[in-house]
Amino acid sequence: MTYYTNSDTQTEALGTQLAKQLDDGGVRRAFIAMRGEMGVGKTAFVRGFASYFGISGVRSPTYTVVNEYRSNVRIFHFDMYRIEDGDDLYSIGYDDYVESDGYCIAEWSENIADFIPEGAIYVSIYREKNENDRRIEIEYDNSGI
Repeated sequence: MTYYTNSDTQTEALGTQLAKQLDDGGVRRAFIAMRGEMGVGKTAFVRGFASYFGISGVRSPTYTVVNEYRSNVRIFHFDMYRIEDGDDLYSIGYDDYVESDGYCIAEWSENIADFIPEGAIYVSIYREKNENDRRIEIEYDNSGI
């Protein structure tokens, strides 16, 4: 599915929409692989996703690599920008997070392409001609669903 937004507020709303869709479908565990260049709104999308579950204060985990948020669900928000290999993932306990109940949302998932679990949801955000315009593509890897 392809969507178009022209503000952070609209990008957040799309994140909220995905969270609602998963929640309404009874999906309480998923891996969401975010792709897109710096500053396109990946964290805004995650903020919207988390807000559906009553979570606020979402910030990019740039220096911590992962932030965990809890409400009636758990959200593990990763920034894979500085991840270089499987050893880096192992050192942050990546496998434990992926195998836990909750939503794993990984920004810069391009850097861990070989480690994305089957059944992932891919969210790609592209900057359009106008500065605030975004094209957001959401794809479902049905191999594990």
